[in-house]
Amino acid sequence: MNDVPNVVLGVGGGIAAYKACEVLRRLTESGHKVRVVPTEAALNFVGAATFEALSGQPVATGVFTDVPAVPHVKIGQTADLVVVAPATADLLARAAHGMADDLLTGTLLTARCPVLMVPAMHTEMWEHPATQANVATLRSRGVVVAEPASGRLTGKDTGKGRLPEPAEIVELARLLLAAPSALPRDLEGRRVVISAGGTREALDPVRYLGNRSSGKQGYALARVAAQRGADVTLVAGHTADLADPAGARVVRVGSALELRDAMHTESRDADVVVMAAAVADFRPVELAASKIKKGDRDPEAIRLAVNPDILVELVKARSAGQVVVGFAAETGDEAGDVLHHGRAKLARKGVDLLVVNAVGDGLAFEQEDNAGWLLTAEGDEHPIPHGSKSQLAATVWDAVVPLLGT
Repeated sequence: MNDVPNVVLGVGGGIAAYKACEVLRRLTESGHKVRVVPTEAALNFVGAATFEALSGQPVATGVFTDVPAVPHVKIGQTADLVVVAPATADLLARAAHGMADDLLTGTLLTARCPVLMVPAMHTEMWEHPATQANVATLRSRGVVVAEPASGRLTGKDTGKGRLPEPAEIVELARLLLAAPSALPRDLEGRRVVISAGGTREALDPVRYLGNRSSGKQGYALARVAAQRGADVTLVAGHTADLADPAGARVVRVGSALELRDAMHTESRDADVVVMAAAVADFRPVELAASKIKKGDRDPEAIRLAVNPDILVELVKARSAGQVVVGFAAETGDEAGDVLHHGRAKLARKGVDLLVVNAVGDGLAFEQEDNAGWLLTAEGDEHPIPHGSKSQLAATVWDAVVPLLGT
């Protein structure tokens, strides 16, 4: 792959085409060279001038523009990644049947790089047997067809078929550029439950005990699992205003006790349970009915109770064959380094896999990237190199899949 990745952004003719402008902006601002190839119908929603201005590249829809350069062949041949967003029902059908009647479908036939198609259409169109058959055909050929989001569609309709948010599309694109095989459909038929974000333990109506967790790693785990075919439930504490991952059901919680109840309820019939949330170790014994003023109470008189160890409880309560994954955010101290504390936590928690992250000084919390170690119950230790949180998520799911029974 080139130092500057060449990305082809295909745009289908649906109302969600306007979101392609944000996908394009995010890709170019993160250092990618992007060539936009819309369908003729897409230009009814967003004009060629907009795509040209944002990409700095010419825009054409037909195969007879700049014929000497043979663009319907060259664009696909030189691409490091093709992203189609939105991919309409019509475009999915034409791609599945190998049609090449415009520049975009010709490009799809000549591309030998990863291809990510992001559907957007009304629920009835997405669920139609013809569309599902076309999606299955494309996936069987190695195309990554993303799960659509659920939400507001055209007009007053709501349901599955909404284009995922641009930030999520770009994150999937980044993942495929870094790890082209990161999104196999190897979790189909599996139910996974993931916790994410931080908990807040109320002291009074204004203040709380909390932590710096943004929830980004847990959301990345949910995003990647959903795109690998899993039935995903995400139990989300307080996060950095993150959009719901496409294909995941989100359960909102606030405190550690609420998180505990939700995880026990949701995990009963799960194949995999992942505790990525940053749970507060303590909570105030008393909740003040009004804001505590300075001088009203001696700070040293605020009593704290120990929160339950949710991960240990989940391990004890798990059903036969259920895989449990824990996360450990650690700092070194006089007793040992990060990995030393991670090994001790693995033994104490009894999980199948433990992801150990070093935190502090701009590491892990509130960051886009992550690194660490993956420890197994058998005593194996695998370093996880620095990369996006989606890359780390893919590494975790790669380790989980062999642990699942048939």
